[in-house]
Amino acid sequence: MQSIHIVNAFEQELKFLASRIAAMGGHAERMVEQAVQALVHHDLDLARKVIADDLVLDEGQREIDEKAIVVIARRQPMADDLRAVIGAIRISSDLERVGDLGKNIAKRLLTIADTPQPVRLSRGIEALAQLALTQLKDVLDAYATRSVDRISLVRDRDDDIDAMYTSLFRELLTYMMEDPRNIAPCTHLLFCAKNIERIGDHATNIAETVYHIIAGEQLPIERPKEDKTHRVTLDGD
Repeated sequence: MQSIHIVNAFEQELKFLASRIAAMGGHAERMVEQAVQALVHHDLDLARKVIADDLVLDEGQREIDEKAIVVIARRQPMADDLRAVIGAIRISSDLERVGDLGKNIAKRLLTIADTPQPVRLSRGIEALAQLALTQLKDVLDAYATRSVDRISLVRDRDDDIDAMYTSLFRELLTYMMEDPRNIAPCTHLLFCAKNIERIGDHATNIAETVYHIIAGEQLPIERPKEDKTHRVTLDGD
């Protein structure tokens, strides 16, 4: 009877970690979507909301880390169970970073609030975000259903995000060269685009973690996680 109770309690702890990952994932998706909408529609109030909402993901990551440590110390899980616990820690870290990137986009809007932005380029960033968010949603669905069927596709589709980012990067540079007045707004849009491209990288990281949790092995053939803009680094704070 005691062993059954322990097993049931352990299962509940694993379900708790999974439920918190699902909650963090949904929150991260909303943050990025709202940040991009704020940018496209010049909605400063929505941008401020996104910035404030980042605290939720920070707290979620801390909660998962603390719970996972307790589970490992108390249950000493092995094999599948240990991968699930360690995987939750890794996924929560990636989701927290996704939230940070969404917050960075919102902060950029506040910085350029008084500067006109090329509407066409803002829409390009919106399209890039839709690709990244689809990637993130698919991999979180795979985690929730414990399905590896689409994991490889999710990882490979990151190439589409990289290609669109590279195209947008070049278009933004063209605008900057054509008119010096475009330099300031386009520079900030470049940061926003880079942040979205990095969200795709974090979705890829999660896909690899989910595959390891389910299959017990690493995804074959490591792929590079970088765009083709000649190593130009654009990280927003």
